[in-house]
Amino acid sequence: MTQSKTALILGATGGIGAELAASLGRHGWQINALHRNPAAAIGRSSTPGINWIPGDAMNRGDVTRAAQGATLIVHAVNPPGYRNWGQLVLPMLESSIEAARACGARILLPGTIYNYGPDAFPVLREDSPQNPLAEKGKIRAAMEARLRAAADNGVRSLIVRAGDFFGPTPGNNWFSQGLVKPGKPVTSISYPGRRGVGHAWAYLPDLAETMTRLVERESTLGAFQTFHFAGHWDADGTQMTRAIRTAVANPNLPVRAFPWPLVTLLSPFVTLFREMREMRYLWREPLRLSNDRLLGVLTNEVHTPLDQAVRTTLTGLGCLQSV
Repeated sequence: MTQSKTALILGATGGIGAELAASLGRHGWQINALHRNPAAAIGRSSTPGINWIPGDAMNRGDVTRAAQGATLIVHAVNPPGYRNWGQLVLPMLESSIEAARACGARILLPGTIYNYGPDAFPVLREDSPQNPLAEKGKIRAAMEARLRAAADNGVRSLIVRAGDFFGPTPGNNWFSQGLVKPGKPVTSISYPGRRGVGHAWAYLPDLAETMTRLVERESTLGAFQTFHFAGHWDADGTQMTRAIRTAVANPNLPVRAFPWPLVTLLSPFVTLFREMREMRYLWREPLRLSNDRLLGVLTNEVHTPLDQAVRTTLTGLGCLQSV
């Protein structure tokens, strides 16, 4: 039986959601996307051919109606600026679970490293213990627990976990909210980690293409399946800054320490800073993801060279002129 190739994407204007819409579209999928303001979404989207459906991810009825005929629901939606995570994230996931149960679709969830505490470091595997330190990590772990429970009741899901995102579509990630400033030339780099401490990065177009290839192997997937995406491993914390320097053709571009003291001072008043401060521990120790399970299914991981990926990212963020 041929798999119907219709996907509903929640969060299609965000970083990973936009890249998944583009990747799935290239593979012949019909893309539907839920948005509270479709006209505004069309203006923000760089992917043509999306069928925008009005609705709210918090409303189970809206999500279920939009999911009719879909075999895949991409759950890539998050509250903007990390606001009201505790109140919104799990109810939004429940909307996707109910919609998937109604139409028989698989849920695709982009996973994060926030689920883990130091007892799982330095190499994260699919069976590593999830004992997060921060509230956001606890919520992410709870999301995955709900998907695992839903699989026992007939709702299939796929989680693909990766390191810190970067890519040409702006989003809630350290690269575009910490290292550089979107829309402005790069005059310095603000780096959150210490020299000598390794860090895992995930280039969103590569991650999206890998997710698409996994989705298209539906017949080989379990009801609840998790894979780790290795991405770019910066072994000493200098590879990413070197790639940015190369992209802007300035080998002496200043690399400044991220203003953690200021973030700590303002965190009681700024939600974004509070979330950043809670994630600081992920920058203090080397942390990478093992993709052994992924390679056992796909044999290789999509991998754009770092210099090329960073140049494309900076161009997409408006930090470099297109050439």
